[in-house]
Amino acid sequence: MLIVLIVLNLMVLLGQIWPEGAPPFAPVVNIVFLVSTLVFFVAILIKKGLR
Repeated sequence: MLIVLIVLNLMVLLGQIWPEGAPPFAPVVNIVFLVSTLVFFVAILIKKGLR
């Protein structure tokens, strides 16, 4: 899961640094990145809270 988030993060960062080079599906990647990181962090919080 972390590898996927890192790759998505790099694509989002590249789109911010060099907008002309962003792929046409960049908005979808941004949304997927935000949702997946939210799910990941909530899962970690829930897991830590149950211990």
